[in-house]
Amino acid sequence: MRLIGAGTRDGFEYTVRETFWTAPNIVTVLRFLLVPLFVWFVHDGAYMAAFWTLVVLGVTDWVDGFVARAFDQISTVGLWLDPLADRVAMIIIALTLVGYGVVPVWVLWTILIADALLLVTGLSLFRGSPQLKVSPVGKVRTALVMLAFPLSLLVPAERFDTDVLPFVVESALLAACVLHAVACLDYIWQLWAKFLRLRRQGISSWDRSAWVVPATAPIQIVDPEDLIDPEDLEPVDPAVLYPGAVPEAQAGETAPRRASTP
Repeated sequence: MRLIGAGTRDGFEYTVRETFWTAPNIVTVLRFLLVPLFVWFVHDGAYMAAFWTLVVLGVTDWVDGFVARAFDQISTVGLWLDPLADRVAMIIIALTLVGYGVVPVWVLWTILIADALLLVTGLSLFRGSPQLKVSPVGKVRTALVMLAFPLSLLVPAERFDTDVLPFVVESALLAACVLHAVACLDYIWQLWAKFLRLRRQGISSWDRSAWVVPATAPIQIVDPEDLIDPEDLEPVDPAVLYPGAVPEAQAGETAPRRASTP
């Protein structure tokens, strides 16, 4: 069973719903509501409660994606709401942990600088969302960050009397920050690649109507009578269309009609 992209149905044509009311979006909103609860627990010194809050937050981040893919619940709202909720939650959690001395300040600076570079580049090149897919590096980065942050809470909770835990936590935080920077550079590379590809095609990246892919494309049904007027049809000899297939005696008996040329 794959963890990244879990629930994907190979060969299945997904329907992108233009509504907020889907199960994954409800899970995303409920997940984000756990962030203020987490801040309160850390402020109150309830580090184990904050630890389990982050565990639930991380699990539900995986659950909403699984439900969206496994049960065809992908929506236009979810495509921007889920990554936005993840990014805002990560920044608030980092601010809280740094503010209360749980993690070092370089963790926060790594996240803020990388996200600021990505935001400025995206707005400068595309005047909004560049509509990039979440990369595997970005997914692994998010998973590692959501593993390192809960682990960091076990140190002040003093539930494990070992000198190894602080080393493990600092190593996990360092790995998460390095991967966060790598994911940021990967997205910036994709931004420039898409910008240059559009430019080679003569399309302005600021003209979003020229390249933004709509979630659903309208289907136009055309009446055949709108294409060919029956009055423009004239008889045609089958012997002309199919030489040798119709006896000469019967050639004039059946006269299909074809469109006349002007």
